[in-house]
Parts: sequence; structure tokens; C-alpha cells
Amino acid sequence: MSSELSPTDRHLTALATAIVPFRAVAGRLARWGGQLAWHLGQGGRLLVAGNGGSAAEAQHLAAELVGRLRDERMPLSAIALTPDSSAVTAIGNDYGFEEVFARQVRAHGRPGDVFLAMSTSGRSPNLLTAVRAAKECGLRTWAMTGEGPNPLADACDEALRCPSPDSQVVQELHLLSVHLMCEYLDSTLPAVVGPFAESRTPEIINEEMRVGV
Repeated sequence: MSSELSPTDRHLTALATAIVPFRAVAGRLARWGGQLAWHLGQGGRLLVAGNGGSAAEAQHLAAELVGRLRDERMPLSAIALTPDSSAVTAIGNDYGFEEVFARQVRAHGRPGDVFLAMSTSGRSPNLLTAVRAAKECGLRTWAMTGEGPNPLADACDEALRCPSPDSQVVQELHLLSVHLMCEYLDSTLPAVVGPFAESRTPEIINEEMRVGV
């Protein structure tokens, strides 16, 4: 009988190996979640981008914030810069693929907002260009990347480096990071917008918007 691990065992072993060192760096997510609660809860905005699987992670994060993670709460302003195919293809065609996120950052970002770049390699030129644009526009810059030193993490104000050489495991840790950051945000948000904000249903929020509350 072969002693070689099955794909399932190999993958789960790699994930399990990364969990303990990930726990050591995951405290950053509590701080990021708290900072986002204060910023988004007072009308600020999060911009988030990535390529490939990281594009899906970026959209996932934006959906959790505009929608909700678990409990009812106010919608928060978060824009994934990946799903607008017209903008992405027009910018890519007219300015080059390296500009597809940077131009959107310049359009949507305001001083004090947060730009979060997600990348397993930490080497994507279009994300590095977007970080430079974000800094020029006065945004805070965060990155979720793979392990070790990489250009994207080094270019940002803060970075969460997920400790695995396996890009699949890094993406799975990014998903975990998204959920944890949203958990911390939700636990902090009542201190920003009031203790009853989580009980505001979509119907109540829509009515407030209709009458201009």
C-alpha cells in the first residue's frame, strides 16, 4: 500500500500547518475590524481589489459589508474594483492592465478611506500601481498576501502575511480573514452608531432613506 498522502490529506495537512502561525498574526484583524467600524460607520469607504481568486475574495468582502455577515445592521460603503467589466475592460484597453484598479481608486477614493489589496503572491503590478495611487490620494493602504516579504506587503501601510507557500491555502486563510475582520467590525459598530443600530431592518433603513433621516 502506498504511503503517499491523498490530495485531501495533503491539502488539509497544509492548511492545518498554517493555522498555528496564522493565529499569531491574526490579531491584526481585530484592529482592522475596529478601525473599519469607526471609518465606515461614520460614512467612510473601503475599496478592495484582487486578481483571479483574490478578485472573488474582494467581492465577497464587499458583499459582507454592503449586506451583512450574520446579524442585522446598517449597510456599509465597500466597493470591489473587480466586477465592473465595462470599467475594467475600458481602462485596460485605454490605459493598460496595470491601471485597471488605480484609475478606479482615483475615482472613488477619498482622503482617509481604506484601500485593501488582496494577493497570494504579493507581486501583481496592477495592485502595486493601485497602492501608489491610493497613497497619492490620501488613502490608508492595507494588504492581505502570502507569506514572507513581498513587494505589495512592503508597499502598504499595513499587511497581513498569511503563512503558507501554497496559494490555495493562502486564499483559504484570506477567506477566514475576511470573516474574522467582519466579526470584529460588527462587534465594534454599535459603539460607533448606537446600541440599537443592529436592530434596524432593511425596511426601517429604506424608510429612513426615503424621508431623509
